[in-house]
Amino acid sequence: MALPSDRAPLAEQVEQLLAAEGPLPIVAAGNPVLRRPTERFDGQLDPALLARFVDALRITMHAAPGVGLAAPQVGVGLRIAVIEDPAPVPEEVRLTRGRVPQPFRVLVNPSYEAVGADRAAFFEGCLSVPGYQAVVARHAEVRLTGEDEHGRAVDEVFTGWPARIVQHETDHLDGVLYLDRAELRSLASNQAMAERWAHPAPDEAAKALGFELPV
Repeated sequence: MALPSDRAPLAEQVEQLLAAEGPLPIVAAGNPVLRRPTERFDGQLDPALLARFVDALRITMHAAPGVGLAAPQVGVGLRIAVIEDPAPVPEEVRLTRGRVPQPFRVLVNPSYEAVGADRAAFFEGCLSVPGYQAVVARHAEVRLTGEDEHGRAVDEVFTGWPARIVQHETDHLDGVLYLDRAELRSLASNQAMAERWAHPAPDEAAKALGFELPV
């Protein structure tokens, strides 16, 4: 399915996307929509259309599969993202990465700020950069503000892996890809990750590939 023209009104773009059933096509790196700051949501979609769009984002995220998806990743330059992480990981991964289950959430007009100076570095991937992962150092704890899909205020502190997810998705809304923040010497194919670096922490990869982890 072709993506809608980004010159059309946002509501028209979304209607075109939703005309076909099933998961939406995910935009890959190289498409300008991923590099433009998004338009703040201010009622461009009526409540019914917004609900349909959010549902389509959720279906697409699940099908990919992923733990987050931002509107630009389906070609829509609107400041909306969804997250959800059942966190089906071993206990060692949970403890090392702070990866705990997150319920389905809709982030509307989100922004984040660091809480404290601690950073955590782990391999990270992106549905818009398929086939690769790289180590990204991110704030270990962030305060996220914005709204939900019903216009209710959101002001919440996230830590561990959930903090990484909300930073990653909010960055998408600012035209930032995870590779912009990554240690590029760590870039690894999914195959290499499975064969060599499937450890909870990237310490061994840092030694072997020659990059430094944040202190």
